[in-house]
Amino acid sequence: MKTIEMLVAGRAKRDGVRGDEGFTLIELLIVMSVMLILMTLGIPQLLKLRKTANETSAMQSVRTIGQAELSYSSTYPSNGFACSLAALGGAQGSGAPTPQSAQILPSDLAAGQKAGYTYAITNCTKVTVNNQDMFTSFQVTAVPNSVGRTGDRGFCSDENNVIKFDPQGGTNCTQTLQ
Repeated sequence: MKTIEMLVAGRAKRDGVRGDEGFTLIELLIVMSVMLILMTLGIPQLLKLRKTANETSAMQSVRTIGQAELSYSSTYPSNGFACSLAALGGAQGSGAPTPQSAQILPSDLAAGQKAGYTYAITNCTKVTVNNQDMFTSFQVTAVPNSVGRTGDRGFCSDENNVIKFDPQGGTNCTQTLQ
């Protein structure tokens, strides 16, 4: 019986019939070409999804900062609104909240960077009442770190908590979100 198997194996090698020797170069090149085609189709979609996720996070973060401003204003009415993210932030458990460290915002937002966007509080209007400075208005801005890569639009809000956007990625927010 062994001699028959040896004869068949020997004949297969002599006739060029392949056994279990592995893949040929052509087969590997075809598989790699198919993988490259799939990657060229998938990577742009992945980047687009990432930008969309960053923009959604930015809108929610602007909303969160606006709500933190309203909370700050009701907690510290003599100060009005906060004019910095640091005043809204502060480490939980680091002592009692103060007007300079209200501990309302999470640390990532208070630092001004999150999900490909940079956040700031600008355009604060200050009045003095009884020798106490009070901020009566503010603007929250969120701009992409790299327009076109981390996001396409800039977002803004003010004391009315209405979020608007700038399609160019800046702070010239004229269009209202729907």
